[in-house]
Amino acid sequence: MPPIKKTPVTEKVVLHPQNKHRDRYDFPKLITTCPELEKYVKPTGFGDVSIDFANPKAVKWLNKALLKQYYSLEYWDVPAGYLCPPIPGRADYIHHIAELLGSSNEGNIPTGYKIKCMDIGVGASCVYPVIGNKEYGWSFIGTDIDAAALTSAEKIINNNHFLKRNVDLRLQENPNNIFHTVMNRNEPIDVTICNPPFHSSMEEAQEGTLKKLSSLNHKKVTTPTLNFGGQSNELWCEGGEVRFVLDMIRQSKQFSTNCFWFSTLISKQSHLPVITEALKKAGVFQHKVISMGQGTKISRIVAWTFLNSLQQKNWKETRWNVL
Repeated sequence: MPPIKKTPVTEKVVLHPQNKHRDRYDFPKLITTCPELEKYVKPTGFGDVSIDFANPKAVKWLNKALLKQYYSLEYWDVPAGYLCPPIPGRADYIHHIAELLGSSNEGNIPTGYKIKCMDIGVGASCVYPVIGNKEYGWSFIGTDIDAAALTSAEKIINNNHFLKRNVDLRLQENPNNIFHTVMNRNEPIDVTICNPPFHSSMEEAQEGTLKKLSSLNHKKVTTPTLNFGGQSNELWCEGGEVRFVLDMIRQSKQFSTNCFWFSTLISKQSHLPVITEALKKAGVFQHKVISMGQGTKISRIVAWTFLNSLQQKNWKETRWNVL
């Protein structure tokens, strides 16, 4: 019997319906937008073309093309050694957060620069503010403990005019603090987002990177590739994801009335019980778990608010539904 020819998936059905990246990458169109991408695009065994996703340079040029094609970015780059984020997955988080805000506003998503989102750990790529601003017009506060990452993000902002008025970067000088000193108590924040460090040690982070590279290369890889490694604070912290999110929940209570929704990504389903218990102990008024995924990878967003029904009503009337 002749081998069965596999048919490529034409739509990434697990992505949010509003995500511009649900279809397969249109490489001819992306090459027109960003000609430098062409040398990394090769034929596949499915009768189409793609890039080698194990090649950091190819991934970076794909990101540049996607950001230019779909989000009007004229300049984007990340320094060597920093994470090169998957654009479809980052866009998905933004769209789910928009839907979350809409669910608290009779189905109407609040848009425009008056809506303020705080990105905890904005990173060198500044991707969430780019997507959130272009898709919904929101303004952003991007925080990070890494001054070099903020320098890279600032360069992206300064080289794209529409970001200059809409993204404010703030250095968190104390890595034990998440909100203190970067979130002002008299400054209303509509939502916070965070892609926390998933691993609990450098060894665990490197093991995860090697596993990813081995999967992409279809063979065992024993040496991390530059730009897939990421900086330590991007990938791991003491206690890993659970410890970081528990600290976030505890510290968010200090800012309970000047932020509507707090949120974070959670990589493992097994982490949810302890996080849910921490939210109950913190006395949140409401929390939600939102499933999201890309391809075979499933993750989720955990969101919580301390605002009661009356406080939420006042928030909507004074910030979201002002004529």
